[in-house]
Amino acid sequence: MDPFTRRAIEIIARIPPGKVTTYLIVATAAGNHCGARQVARILHSSSEKYTLPWHRVVNQQRRISPRASMSHLNQQQLLEEEGVVLDGNGTIDFDRYLWLP
Repeated sequence: MDPFTRRAIEIIARIPPGKVTTYLIVATAAGNHCGARQVARILHSSSEKYTLPWHRVVNQQRRISPRASMSHLNQQQLLEEEGVVLDGNGTIDFDRYLWLP
C-alpha cells in the first residue's frame, strides 16, 4: 500500500460519528492537495475491507455526491442517524458538522 493511501485510510477511520469532512480535506491531510478523486477511489475500494466510515466524507459543496448506484441515499440516512442534519437543499452546515484532522 502506498503511503498516501495508508494515511488517507488512517484519517478517514478517525472521523467521529456526527461529523463530516471532505475528499479534499482528507487528500490534503494525507499529503496530496490534488488527490480528492484518489480519496474517492480509496473509499470505493477499501471502505468495506477496512471498515471505514465512508458516509462521513462529502464534497466541497457541503453535499453528498450523487451516484448512479443510489448509495447516496444510504449515505444520507447513515448521516441523519448520527445526527447530521441536511437542509432542504441537501447541504450540510460545516460550521456545525465539519471535522478537521
